[in-house]
Amino acid sequence: MTRKEQKEERRKAILMTALRLFVERGYYDTKITDIAESVPMSTGLMFHYFESKEELLFELVKMGAEGTRSFSMTEDVPPEIFLKEFLKKLFSFAKDQPWVFNMFVLMGQARRGGLSEEAKKIADSIDSIGSTAKMIKKGQDSGIFRDGDANLMSRCFWASVQGIMEEMALNKEMKAPDPEWIVAMLLKK
Repeated sequence: MTRKEQKEERRKAILMTALRLFVERGYYDTKITDIAESVPMSTGLMFHYFESKEELLFELVKMGAEGTRSFSMTEDVPPEIFLKEFLKKLFSFAKDQPWVFNMFVLMGQARRGGLSEEAKKIADSIDSIGSTAKMIKKGQDSGIFRDGDANLMSRCFWASVQGIMEEMALNKEMKAPDPEWIVAMLLKK
């Protein structure tokens, strides 16, 4: 492994450790020394990678935002199938990469505020609600999804997903629900 690859591996280890500790202990109750100790590395060495705990937070929230932005519907896939497949992939990926559950928790905390205004701005820059509302509207227009406020339905969909991901972050033994259950709340009866 090259020096550059080693440095990148160490950087990832710091980020994943910080993410875990921020979720388990809370951002404000996690000290930079706690993160360094858990990696393990000296606090001084950790400052070569990240200048502050706040910089770690921003980097994690940016990662979460970038991952969320990759969620986009393709025109040739019906919305109900897209949402089911998206959830299958999300739950499967998160089971293989458990940090994803923690990322949902952290992004939820960032959106609610209280971490930092900059983190909230980054988290709020994602418009999952709006893009999903457009999908729901398309499904309503084609008679697949029930009538109603597409924006509210989108919020309820994402609140369900957020809650499931947070529960799975806390309960490692919890199995992912069938994506059809979640999408079913949108379907016409």
